[in-house]
Amino acid sequence: MDLPKLNVSFKNLYDMLMGRMRSKLLLTAIEWKVFNYLIEAKPAIDVARLIGGEPDNTRFFLDGLAACGLLEKRNGMYKNSYEAEVFLVEGRSTYLGEFFMHNVHLSEAAHELPRLIKEGPPLQSQDDMGSADRWARAAVYNANYERAGVAQKLAVIISQLPEFENFQRMLDLGGGPGIIGMAIVDKHPGMRGVVFDQPEVVKVSQAFIKEYEMENRMEVMGGNYFTDSIGENYDLILAKATLNFAKDNIDFIMKKIYDALNPGGVCIVVTDGLTHEKTKPEIMVLGWLPAAMTGCDMAFEQGFIADAMIRVGFKSVRGTTVDFPMGPMDMEVARK
Repeated sequence: MDLPKLNVSFKNLYDMLMGRMRSKLLLTAIEWKVFNYLIEAKPAIDVARLIGGEPDNTRFFLDGLAACGLLEKRNGMYKNSYEAEVFLVEGRSTYLGEFFMHNVHLSEAAHELPRLIKEGPPLQSQDDMGSADRWARAAVYNANYERAGVAQKLAVIISQLPEFENFQRMLDLGGGPGIIGMAIVDKHPGMRGVVFDQPEVVKVSQAFIKEYEMENRMEVMGGNYFTDSIGENYDLILAKATLNFAKDNIDFIMKKIYDALNPGGVCIVVTDGLTHEKTKPEIMVLGWLPAAMTGCDMAFEQGFIADAMIRVGFKSVRGTTVDFPMGPMDMEVARK
């Protein structure tokens, strides 16, 4: 019997197929608030009554969530896993349900994939991509994403810079809710911070500053970093996941950042950095795919930001990779 001799498995291909089912289970459970109901263990029949589900299929649904590690099942009773308890129960400061629901553009774009491949991107129109209200809403749910581990991690890394103890003033450029900027300032005994973003967005930032009682150390500045002043006399400027909008004008924006820093100041840019001819890291490539295929290719290749930093006059640039839940990101540290 002459069977094929193989040195490769199709496991990766089958895992790709199952990915769609995993995401559908998660998003359905978020939409129906299943995790809110399972802080305490319940049988499937109780959950079916709460969500208006058919008993047998509700049980299969809960078994699927348990198979994905989102629920624990013991003696026919279902309860949130620790991960679900932290990130998927409404009311928690680290609740990510809304963040995930607003990021399902990836799965939605998958339905349009054949058409986009055949026909190309749609004609560009002035949609809500530039809507101030849209970005203000995003800042609200992004706050939980930032305080679900991202802000804590960056604050520790940045606080270990040799210059950190001498910093007096920092700018969180495109800072959204301002959670990251506040976390960094909180690591320093006296540094003050500014969150810069669109005027509607910094209203959200101001609310979080008040929530964390940081009014004496944090302020906001509303504007457009292309056309408006971003301030001056900063010792530290952080730009996380915001300079993609400046991809075609990166030298102009980087020079603006350079000029706003004091001598010896530090600029830190945290962003994607695609490698292997823009095919890795997988999670970043897939994350940018919907935008790219609809005509907004804003992803950076590794080294793009560092090169711009050198061109505008920074005397040194050091890069590293930081692992975040949404994938590895490049962190470029430039000194003036």
